[in-house]
Amino acid sequence: MSLKFLRLTWRKVLATAMAASLLAPAIAAAADPLPAAVRIAVVARTAPSGKTVFAGSAAQVAAQGWLAAELGKLGVKLEWVPVTTNSVATQVNEAFANHSIDLAQYGDLPSIIANASGLQTRLILPGGSANNTYLVVPNGSTAHSIKDLKGKKIALHRGRPWEYPFARLLEANGMSLRDVKILNLNPQAGAAAVATGGADAFFTLSDAFLLEDKKVGKIIWASKAPPQDWKMRAELWADSGFLQRWPQLAQLVVTAYVREHHRAAGAGGEDEYVRTEAAAGQVESVVRRELAGDHTPWQARWSPLFTASLRQHYVGEAAYAKSAGLIARPLQVDSLFAPQFVNQALAQLKLQTYWTP
Repeated sequence: MSLKFLRLTWRKVLATAMAASLLAPAIAAAADPLPAAVRIAVVARTAPSGKTVFAGSAAQVAAQGWLAAELGKLGVKLEWVPVTTNSVATQVNEAFANHSIDLAQYGDLPSIIANASGLQTRLILPGGSANNTYLVVPNGSTAHSIKDLKGKKIALHRGRPWEYPFARLLEANGMSLRDVKILNLNPQAGAAAVATGGADAFFTLSDAFLLEDKKVGKIIWASKAPPQDWKMRAELWADSGFLQRWPQLAQLVVTAYVREHHRAAGAGGEDEYVRTEAAAGQVESVVRRELAGDHTPWQARWSPLFTASLRQHYVGEAAYAKSAGLIARPLQVDSLFAPQFVNQALAQLKLQTYWTP
């Protein structure tokens, strides 16, 4: 498929979405009273103080208070719904299924699985989270690359956003999932397995550094260098019914996030991000090591743009999900994108030229 074709297709998607957005507000305003609350699910951690806190851009949106104030003017409350790190995908997809949340900031692969299973959610804000992935082996292992682990036991939590980067790593080295023995373990159990010798390797996120700090594991590969598609994406998704009924509320949410993306991408944003993550229970040295040496420019990390490369990422990931048996039928990803809210936010905030594809 040519790049020219991809660009033309993507323009058609954007044009269709924009046309639909012009009709939706009037229809929704006439048909539905506003809800009592807007409910956003986000990953929560327990801070050293014992308080439940949020991470990333959600923490900044909550701290600034702009979104809560704007919703309050309409008589609508803002509710942050915490989900735990060891089962984010399951909790969020179940919450979307039983309509106990309206939006969620979570991973790309679980979103694909949800939509292929019959749920209808839409990506309304890309960017803000492009976490690196790491391959960890026990401290005494002689393995130096994924090729050295052929036939070995690798702990990997299936269906989580970092499974796709792992598959890309295998593919780049002429391997597939069939060439290794996958231990389907959540991150906590995976870390324990590699630390105790129950697994020959562990594929995970920045918690890999904690294993190095404890002298029980060592990182032999990281996604910090290109290709950038090997990072884990976590983005803002919304229930399609919520978008149809209350697009004006969805617009306030997206505008609030774009405001914070812009602030985070600017001067001093990286230091503030580190402080926020540390306050949310992450080890500060882990956060700094996660960012150190990353080839993604800081401003680009926070880009909310719907780009051809973003689309291609989801096309590739949906194809992988089908081939790996994570979904039963092919998924056409173009229907998943709702870029009109970001476009409107950028126009409102006069940021149309701040980020470039």
